[in-house]
Amino acid sequence: MPRDVFVSYSQSDRQCAFELVARAESEDIGCWIAPRDITPSADWAAEIIDAISAARVMVLVFSASSNKSPQVRREVERAVHRDLSILPFRIEDVQPANSLEFFLSTQHWLDAFPAPVVAPPAVPRAMPSAFAEAELRQIELRLADYIGPLARHLVKRATPHALGMEDLLLRLAAELESEDDRRQFIGSCRRIERPRG
Repeated sequence: MPRDVFVSYSQSDRQCAFELVARAESEDIGCWIAPRDITPSADWAAEIIDAISAARVMVLVFSASSNKSPQVRREVERAVHRDLSILPFRIEDVQPANSLEFFLSTQHWLDAFPAPVVAPPAVPRAMPSAFAEAELRQIELRLADYIGPLARHLVKRATPHALGMEDLLLRLAAELESEDDRRQFIGSCRRIERPRG
């Protein structure tokens, strides 16, 4: 599977970073993470630069430790230089230091703290008949044009809660940063040919 997601982390957050990768890869989202994906005897820095260049998204496992890490700062700077989308995955309630704030101030943040309260399992709802698999796949592909491989996860997460197709498109469009992107995404999805029942 292509490694569309580059995972940046501080060594003290290694366990969390690898758990994140395992979760993403169980959803068929390919990740690159050091040292697992560095070729033995290869130049470490060159491999990291190549992996950042090949990725579509950087997930930054953000903590007090990564906030102070010169290596993390270099990786984020390279990602910004390569015009990669950066998703800070904050595992501690920490604000970015000046050296990172410059790069991260406009990003969406995903907070992974405090630990979520475990709710009882929901009763599965049948997929509304308005949502055919082929149709959802087309929506996912259109969303991926804007946000890359995270589109699959977002479609999968939003579909059970959507009241209909229009509601689903609005939920997904809310993930996009600009009004123009939201409008274009919804417009392109409305042109998807509906399956004949």
